Amino acid sequence: MFLNREFPHDPEVLYLSVHTYSDLSSRAAADLATSAPKSAQGHELHAETLENQGKWDEAAAEYRMVLQENPRIPGIHFRLGRLLLSKNNPSPADAEQAKSEMQQELAIDPSNAGAEYVLGEIARQNQQWDDATEHFSHAAHLDAGFAEAFVGWGSALVSLKKFSEAILPLETAIKLEPGNPAAHYMLAIAYTRTGHKEDGEREFAIQRQLTQKGAAGEPSPESQPNPN
Repeated sequence: MFLNREFPHDPEVLYLSVHTYSDLSSRAAADLATSAPKSAQGHELHAETLENQGKWDEAAAEYRMVLQENPRIPGIHFRLGRLLLSKNNPSPADAEQAKSEMQQELAIDPSNAGAEYVLGEIARQNQQWDDATEHFSHAAHLDAGFAEAFVGWGSALVSLKKFSEAILPLETAIKLEPGNPAAHYMLAIAYTRTGHKEDGEREFAIQRQLTQKGAAGEPSPESQPNPN
């Protein structure tokens, strides 16, 4: 838009742009739903709408219809796997199916860092630390800005007692996301176990401060192993 180019930071112009693009998006979505509801794109759009409404099973059915139209379309297996894990208390069968979906996604799109990360999380929950390390490290290499992948990578290495190897990914995680208490906690353990006691004490102190600040609403660090 001309106004965006001339006044890129003007609040009124930005407000107008929001409504303009929103209206165009809604109109295009309505046209797609009317003219080609049975197309892969039509099913995908409907699935996204159902997913936003929390209708997981209905959304999954629509995504499977997309795959019937085009089995090699990127992103759909990832979304199916994510839906399975979005359920309240997903069962072991749901997790196993989600794992299969992520593997199929990577067969189509090996660059999907999100799929690698989810496989790492599934492995972590099953305490399969070698698999978790592999998937988290792949996710981090695919997306150098993926802080949680670096946290998962370093945490899995800590669980394997590979403390020296854990330091670099955890330091990277903190550079990317300084306010992540889990990253500071894991780095504190890695420092302490490699003889860097002062660095470890500093990281423990930062983790405690962050946890106290977030106590009102943010979750506490997950799966914290005993540093002793």
